[in-house]
This record gives sequence, C-alpha cells and structure tokens, in this order.
Amino acid sequence: MIYVGVDVGKNGGYAIIYPNGIVVDAMVKGDFDESMRSVAEADEPIMCCVELVGAMPGQGVTSMFNFGKSLGYIEGVLQALEIPYQLVSPRTWKKEFNLNSDKGKSIEVCQKLFPKVSLLATERSKKPHDGMAEALLMAEYARRKMSFSNEGQANEQRIY
Repeated sequence: MIYVGVDVGKNGGYAIIYPNGIVVDAMVKGDFDESMRSVAEADEPIMCCVELVGAMPGQGVTSMFNFGKSLGYIEGVLQALEIPYQLVSPRTWKKEFNLNSDKGKSIEVCQKLFPKVSLLATERSKKPHDGMAEALLMAEYARRKMSFSNEGQANEQRIY
C-alpha cells in the first residue's frame, strides 16, 4: 500500500510513504502532478489524505481564494489520475499525534517518528519545512487510520 499526505496551502507540501521508502517535497516546487503520476503508475493500492481547509477568522479574501484554488488543483490532479483520497480536517489528523496549531510541534513530532527523513525544502534551507512535516504526518495518519469504502474508492469522503 502507498500512503500520500497533502498539506494544502502556500507553504504546503506532500509526502508519499512507499513500501520501500519515503518521499517528501514542498508544494512550491511544482512537482506534485509528476509525483502523483508516478504514484498512480505504481502497482500498489493507494490511499491519500488531503487536509480539509476552510476560511479562518481574519483571513483576507484574496488569500482564501488562492487557498481554494490550491485545493481545487490538488483534487483535480488526484481525480484525473484516479487516486483515491479523503479530505481530513486538521483537528482530526492532528489529534492522532497530540498536536495543535503549533507548526514547530508538528516538525518535532515528525522528526521523532521519521528521524532519517529530511524536511528541508531545498539544499540551501536551514530550517525544516512545516508543510512537508505536516504532509508526512498526514500520510502516516492515512497509514494508521484510513480505509477504502465498499467500492474500493475514498473520493469525496470527508473526515471531521
């Protein structure tokens, strides 16, 4: 089984837990569609956890529009490649790891669970990328908690 986690947003990331290793990348690099294509071509069942995002108090109209646009792009790629996914609220997946909104804590937990995985967005980065850390935690959440529906698909399911 292949597990994918996607942290939606400007500083988002995605992570793939393969049976033989882990791939983590920052969303800003633009490799998401190519990475998902390689996942879809693998001869393994796939389960993807996408963060269910919504408006937050004080968030501007433009930033909220861009947030929704990013989610639409991600869902479009997954649907086009027929990769099953579930939208999971941050409250739900973070509860699994005893997390809150503190991005630093997400990085800390991720590094404890996956000490050999680099969370640096580029070779020149000096600090871990929180979007990559949270994406890997969502992939791990999918590995621990998510399952297929009766039809073998998870599309359009929401877990609150």
